[in-house]
Amino acid sequence: MDELEFEIERIAAASDFSGAVRVDRDGRVPLARAFGLAHRALEVPNTVDTRFGIASGLKGFTALVVMSLVEDGSLTLDTPARSLLRDDLPLIADDVTVDHLLAHRSGIGDYFDEHGDLDITDHVLPVPVHELETTEDFVRVLGGHPTVFPAGERFAYCNGGYVALALLAERAAATSFHDLVAQRVCGPAGLTRTDFPRSDELPGDAAVGYLHLHGGRTNVFHLPVRGTGDGGVYSTVADLHAFWQALFAGRLVPIERVEQMIAPRSTVPENDARYGLGFWLHASGPSVALEGYDAGVSFRSVHDPRTGTTHTVIANSSEGAWPLARHLARELTG
Repeated sequence: MDELEFEIERIAAASDFSGAVRVDRDGRVPLARAFGLAHRALEVPNTVDTRFGIASGLKGFTALVVMSLVEDGSLTLDTPARSLLRDDLPLIADDVTVDHLLAHRSGIGDYFDEHGDLDITDHVLPVPVHELETTEDFVRVLGGHPTVFPAGERFAYCNGGYVALALLAERAAATSFHDLVAQRVCGPAGLTRTDFPRSDELPGDAAVGYLHLHGGRTNVFHLPVRGTGDGGVYSTVADLHAFWQALFAGRLVPIERVEQMIAPRSTVPENDARYGLGFWLHASGPSVALEGYDAGVSFRSVHDPRTGTTHTVIANSSEGAWPLARHLARELTG
């Protein structure tokens, strides 16, 4: 056992980690391990092939769907949201554009304000979760939140903004958002284990999400039965590596679009990071990241395009991924 694997074992044991971790470096996979249980009541173990929810990790996929629609002329970055929302969501200001939403600079009110006095395990959705299956169903969730600041003024992470982007993409392409992700991201990237299962009929290879490190309470009443835009996709550590490879090979959108998406738009000191269009960026280095945090889900995948190094940690608990993710960032990508 090498030093990296030894430290991962130690941290996983100390933090009661439940999930999967993978490192790709120099064309090799020096580390791929799973820990804990995918289903606690039935004592089903996690494996490296288990599918996990990645919560806001989906935002990078959403951004790519939108950017692919920009590439084919169905949208532009300057398209006003209002042009496709029509009479829906009247509190979204007329000058909010696709670009503002992608960059988290729209200023729209958020249905789940992560800067508010909320716990990740609170019940925040204003409608029964089983009624949220399609993107159009979320119009009821997005409405009623007043503008917080003028569009373009500053960065404010906004989950609702990415649900709005999914809605805009659907209406522009006349295709469901879930199908757009399958056609424009999963298919070209070869992500054979990534999709949007309903939370009330998870397949046997998917991990149940648990609210805490211990205990049996799941997240089934906390999240939409089928997410869209800002979360809801399930994936594997291998598929996440394949995603980064496809992204930086220009197989999802042309590499010029990729460079546009990972160019810093905002500095986010409270996260010690920067943000582009759908992707978190290292505060000063080249690393690009996707991150997700929700009831029963924690996830971080980081790719350094300079060295080709990737590390991914996915946990089926609300807080479980962070100790391992922080260690790998320090050791591998900064």
